[in-house]
Amino acid sequence: MADTTDSKPCGISFSLNLLQPRYWLSWVGLGLAFIVAQLPDNYRHFLGKKVGLAIYNNKKKKRYNVVKTNLEIAFPELEPSALERLIKEHLIWYGCALVDYSLLFFASKKRLASKLEISGKSNIDKALAEDKSIIILLAHSVMLEFGPATLGLHYESFGSYKTSKNALLDWMIAKARCRHVTFVVSREEGLRKLVKSLTPGRLMIFLPDEDLGIENAVFAPFFGKQKATLTTTARLAKLGKATALPAFTWYNKATKKYILEVAPALEDYPSKDTSADAVALNQSLEALIKQQPDQYMWMLKWYRTRPEKEENLYL
Repeated sequence: MADTTDSKPCGISFSLNLLQPRYWLSWVGLGLAFIVAQLPDNYRHFLGKKVGLAIYNNKKKKRYNVVKTNLEIAFPELEPSALERLIKEHLIWYGCALVDYSLLFFASKKRLASKLEISGKSNIDKALAEDKSIIILLAHSVMLEFGPATLGLHYESFGSYKTSKNALLDWMIAKARCRHVTFVVSREEGLRKLVKSLTPGRLMIFLPDEDLGIENAVFAPFFGKQKATLTTTARLAKLGKATALPAFTWYNKATKKYILEVAPALEDYPSKDTSADAVALNQSLEALIKQQPDQYMWMLKWYRTRPEKEENLYL
């Protein structure tokens, strides 16, 4: 196993600065989250549905319009009524995810473990048996954070993180994540630190579907529309000699469990063609998203970066 002593220790140390008045409202929010975490699923999701419907009913807000634009692009075949129904279902799931994240902060490991499940675990085990480094390409679903928690039950894993503007929330989110992963690497530490941390027997969790601009990206179809697709994903796989497995996390209403769906490894990935790699990545994510389209994070501006002379889609 590779040495990890130079990786950032998992978690953020508590500081008395977090008790300053500017964080008091956040502390109140965490107190409410603690209470919500004690509730059964149906009560939590009742609250989550109310949150989602509040967003849905405020149709002049940007979030609703971004969701609508994305879904119009992804599913042009939908009739207006079906499109509106999917928008509503998605925002309800988004609200449910917001309240469900309280479990990651405050539920006991035993209770949380009873609600987590992997589908496609054999795909990971096959790569491990071949003594390969592994990158889990985790799509941005509303239940995203339950993916690392699920992996942590079975494997040693690590991921990258991005700081926010709220130091208290940073501390809590890091504390929650570090219950499940071995260590984290900040985005500011760059690609080299991620590659150095890749080693057989350990899983890297990487979010490959963000639109971060055209730098380190190429345009490739995503649900039929050109999208700035990261080339970093293929570079990581190449430099780390890693197998890449697409994945998606969703909530199963029937079993009341959070499912981490792991697809088979991408074939011939990376290749010598960055555009072909981007197409393969997007196609693999599309296949997973189409299984649970209402639980993908349509609230993000997936098509923010446009090819030259194309207009902004989110005006």
